[in-house]
Amino acid sequence: MTKESEEFKVTPWEVQGNVDYDKLIQEFGIKPMPKLFDIFNDNILFRRKVVFAHRDFEKILDCIKNKKKFVMMTGLMPTGKFHLGHMLLAQQMVFYQKLGAKLYIAVADLEAYNARQKSLKELREIAIDQYLLNYIALGLKPENCEFYFQSERSRDSKKTNAYYRLASNFSRYATFNEFKAVYGDISPGKMNASLLQAADMYHPQLPEFEGKQVQTFIPVGIDQDPHIRIARDMASRYKDYQFLPIASTYHFFLPSLTGSGKMSSSDETSFIAMTDSQEEIKRKINKYAFSGGQATIEEHRKKGGNPNVDVSFQYLKMFFEPDDKKLADIEKKYRSGEMLTGELKQILIEKIQKFLAEHQKKRELAKKQIDKFIFKG
Repeated sequence: MTKESEEFKVTPWEVQGNVDYDKLIQEFGIKPMPKLFDIFNDNILFRRKVVFAHRDFEKILDCIKNKKKFVMMTGLMPTGKFHLGHMLLAQQMVFYQKLGAKLYIAVADLEAYNARQKSLKELREIAIDQYLLNYIALGLKPENCEFYFQSERSRDSKKTNAYYRLASNFSRYATFNEFKAVYGDISPGKMNASLLQAADMYHPQLPEFEGKQVQTFIPVGIDQDPHIRIARDMASRYKDYQFLPIASTYHFFLPSLTGSGKMSSSDETSFIAMTDSQEEIKRKINKYAFSGGQATIEEHRKKGGNPNVDVSFQYLKMFFEPDDKKLADIEKKYRSGEMLTGELKQILIEKIQKFLAEHQKKRELAKKQIDKFIFKG
């Protein structure tokens, strides 16, 4: 999905180059997605296999089929602007909530406090303004949803005690060498963050929350799988409580505007923010969006473009052209050289401008709902 000639690097903190997803599937021991119900085909992310792999997801499908309780757990790092890359996960959150999932959304403010040198107050403001408001605008409902901060889990002392106790107790079931094998260069902050993340993943199964028989899963980009693997290992050894293994699904990264790695809040040239103006959207796409076209118009007409590396086409495929026939027509014209890169970019610009104009109106309305999400559980 990025420049095909580049080598790639994938860690929980950095993604660079052209990611070989097949290689990562083998390396991480995950599987291609199983056969899904028809309702999944109504969602573009599943129909076009943007969500491409899993671990133990059949258990969640069984819950959906038989209308059994299940939890979708996810988290956010409140360190920058919410962008289109974040929308990949947010759309899945809304989709699974409609299918009956109870959502647990962790704000990793303690992890961010150690890693990004911001105050907890700043991190809280970013989490609400950049993440929660956009979640609500995209369709998240307060019912059946717990949005919480790692620094302040709950106003219910029993729940809070159980959450932090689990994070502390998990440290007994992992070794320094395991942390080093998973994370490479480690620090006390990274180890603490891993233990807290494990508690985030597994505490819904505690009796103070949903109970031990609730199936839980986490949708992530494949760069986050090391966190899931070490949490699963710790939970499997835990002696004081019997946990069900966490299931997981994996989605492709939304490529950076520049075509290398994924969208990142730390690089202004890599993303379209949900609050960008109409002019900013046009400027960023025209200036930064990596093209799969040829160097000259004449050469492009002759050889055609490569939609596999063209960022504008990838954004249309993953979000902004829901009609499969129209997308196929765009791909055909671009590959043949009939459609130029500038024309492809203009299609994307107009679609994003229309989408974000409406989204930004919903985002303003969402401010009235913030209190319905904070400190419910």
